[in-house]
Amino acid sequence: MPITGIYGPDDFASRPHGRINGQVNVQDISSPRAAPSRAGAALPMPSLEWTPEVERATASLYERVKHVIPPIEWPLLAPTIKAINELKRARNAVILAHNYQAPEIFHCVADIGGDSLQLAVEATKVKAGIIVQCGVHFMAETSKLLNPDKTVLIPDSRAGCSLAASITGADVRLLREKFPGVPVVAYVNTSAEVKAEVDICCTSSNAVQVVESLNAPSVIFLPDRYLATYVASKTDVKIIAWKGACEVHERFTGDELRNLRDGDPTVQIIAHPECPPDVLAEADFTGSTAHMINWVRNKRPRRLVMITECSMADNVRAELPDVEMLRPCNLCPHMKRITLANILESLRTLREEVTIDPALAMRARRSVERMINLKN
Repeated sequence: MPITGIYGPDDFASRPHGRINGQVNVQDISSPRAAPSRAGAALPMPSLEWTPEVERATASLYERVKHVIPPIEWPLLAPTIKAINELKRARNAVILAHNYQAPEIFHCVADIGGDSLQLAVEATKVKAGIIVQCGVHFMAETSKLLNPDKTVLIPDSRAGCSLAASITGADVRLLREKFPGVPVVAYVNTSAEVKAEVDICCTSSNAVQVVESLNAPSVIFLPDRYLATYVASKTDVKIIAWKGACEVHERFTGDELRNLRDGDPTVQIIAHPECPPDVLAEADFTGSTAHMINWVRNKRPRRLVMITECSMADNVRAELPDVEMLRPCNLCPHMKRITLANILESLRTLREEVTIDPALAMRARRSVERMINLKN
């Protein structure tokens, strides 16, 4: 079913926001500053020299990534990886990493990796006292919502998200005024402020299921216009959308994919539903990051294009080296703010701690937990 309406900042004249001519101000993409490190919390800086001991200690980790990280680069990465894994144990910390993190993070220091839904679910099971979130700020907020009594750190609080920055809590309230009684679903790629204003969250893995679980003829779905279009194509529920988009997935075009097929008709193409409709029309499979990975594991195509963030293709190739990964792909500049160096610094100094106002957190937590508790 086509989307019945799509709204954005320009449709609300009274809307207070930090935008210029209806566009997201670049400064808004960076997330709110996290709390500074705790006084006296810093541990000594470990040695970061490449030594025979480091080589032995990290040899098994290099086996995981040897197909995507050249041998000449490993001596530059391995000392920091070893230091992070040792500090992690000293701090009783666990590292959560999104699929878009670089292989040296995803495969070598993360304890739990996955897409947004996987990380949200696993965050509820964490026993460690400290969570280091290797992803963007809304992911760290989600971990904090689900672990209010734990310390949640993000190595760089400037790791924001263009999609999350496209909508505010005030926008949701204005949408509710315009469509009274219509339930609101928020993609998990939103701030805690937005989550506090909606009925339930979703991820790209379960978006259709969440929409249909509300048993409503119409649903407001925000903020990704392309994911909303994809959901609308899979359900009879009338979808009212917001004009947000992911800057990584929005840049792909159907023409790119047609040119790829002209060069090699045997190539397989899989795409994330945050991409525009003309891209999805050219894809052999559309699904969330987790569904895309499972498709590759099951199909084992000879040559593959993953229409999503570049590091995800690298992480899959590290696991499945027999699959040849072709470009294009687009890098997420916000995800790439997270590095081995600032993960180490975060563990060493306990910077930067994510905090959420308790009253807002209580409301936002309900929408996330309602998603997690939704039965299949």
